[in-house]
Amino acid sequence: MALTVKECLELQLLEVEMLLSMFPKRGEFSLDADAVPSIQRYLRNADGALPPQLEYRIALHLGEAKVKVELQVLLPHMYPQVAPQLFARSDALHRQQQLQLNTCLVSHISSLDSGDLCVCEAVQWVKDNCLTFLENSKGSSECASKEVRAKEMLHRMWIYSHHIYRQELRKKIFDCAKKLNLTGFCLTGKPGVICVEGLRENCEEFWRVIRYPNWKHISCKHVENIETEGSIDNLRLFHSFEDLQFQAHGDYGLRNDYHMDLGQFLEFLKQHQSGHIFQILFGVEGKLPDN
Repeated sequence: MALTVKECLELQLLEVEMLLSMFPKRGEFSLDADAVPSIQRYLRNADGALPPQLEYRIALHLGEAKVKVELQVLLPHMYPQVAPQLFARSDALHRQQQLQLNTCLVSHISSLDSGDLCVCEAVQWVKDNCLTFLENSKGSSECASKEVRAKEMLHRMWIYSHHIYRQELRKKIFDCAKKLNLTGFCLTGKPGVICVEGLRENCEEFWRVIRYPNWKHISCKHVENIETEGSIDNLRLFHSFEDLQFQAHGDYGLRNDYHMDLGQFLEFLKQHQSGHIFQILFGVEGKLPDN
């Protein structure tokens, strides 16, 4: 039986209560302070805008060595009607093993009955299976490092926002991209567009950081994955993380509510072999004016 958004959000809150009772210690369960209240406000007045998607992290300490594994959880508004986005990470795992761990986790969750709450099941699966990947990492680190060198994956994310104006937000975007060795660009104004490319885990970390705690008007519109046996640097479309500011038009008053020249943006995309992205971002085919 199909659930409504309201019913799904009510179930999500019930699961959060359950997880809080399972992980009562400080630092075990982390979520933004306004995450639950914003959903509760929506449930009291469902005619308003949807609240931000519920996002939280669960810290697990496994084995005698108490190795830390963090499970990151992002719940679509229609979860549990649709699957949650889960990602387990640990400094004790190298990149390839972390990828294998998450592939197996997603496969296990997809095998469960649709419509059932499954984050608790995901936590238990990580507890039961993660040590196997940790043990394998000890005996095969040399072989694994060769495998990592042999095959690399470039991850490219295209992110759309209603607008990007605030200086502190722009600083956060650029600092994070630099820290994670990501190339791409940030188009300031209205609309705002961000592209980041680099290692998958770095792109996903960037996405997590800039969205946290509550960037409401933002979405990842498109993701590209390109595998190579050489360096991913050879696949990058951008050689740095650029600050894009095109000629704008509109109100330059106190609201700073101005629109970027999308014709110039389309030309920029085509110069970087990405003209097809325009339609993905804006829903219309981009055409340059005739000279």
